Amino acid sequence: MRHRMRALAVVGGLASLFVLAAAPAAFAHAQRQDGPIHLEIGFGTEPAYAGQPNSVQVILTEHGQPVVSGANDLKATISFGGQQETQPLEPNFEVGGDGQPGDYRAWFIPSQPGPYTFHITGTVKGTKIDESVTGGPTTFSVVTDPAEAMFPAVNTPTNAQLASRIDQDAARLDAATSAANDAKSAADSSRTVAVLGMLVGAAGLIVAVVALMAARKRGAPAASSPAPEPTAVQG
Repeated sequence: MRHRMRALAVVGGLASLFVLAAAPAAFAHAQRQDGPIHLEIGFGTEPAYAGQPNSVQVILTEHGQPVVSGANDLKATISFGGQQETQPLEPNFEVGGDGQPGDYRAWFIPSQPGPYTFHITGTVKGTKIDESVTGGPTTFSVVTDPAEAMFPAVNTPTNAQLASRIDQDAARLDAATSAANDAKSAADSSRTVAVLGMLVGAAGLIVAVVALMAARKRGAPAASSPAPEPTAVQG
């Protein structure tokens, strides 16, 4: 009896270890059911880090069996911070070959930490699919900054801090460029005014010279005629 109890305890312990080992994959994905189609939705790699390649992962089963065909028009719309992008979900397996049957992916790189929303639409074997899930404690991984997981710690700015600095530098550059353009416009205007002044001055000088020459011609005395020769007196 004691041996039997010990054997049951060992079997129970092994079963617990197996459940714990399998639990993270199930916990890290949201479970949804559309008709006979069961969906597990989450990140392909968890935990998910900003700036690291990842994917939307959708594991499809029908009555407990992996769906390996009939899901050609499935799409994933990825949303974050008011922005969104739609990508097709493609098989990440080969029937009878590598990969887990029923595993479909849409590859992307999450650029910012925070919760992402995955909206899965399309049809699977004639069943309409329309599921929207946002990352969180009860669904799938929220994207975190990689600096939080680095060891040893690295004293470098986070992605959000870098983005803020880039925005600030861009604003300064725009202001400097605008000031330079204004200065150039002012210099161009001054140069134009100076050139016009020179042209007006030259025109005035020409008019004055012409007027002076005309006045001299009008005021010049007429040329005197030669005196007549004396006539000889005849005796």
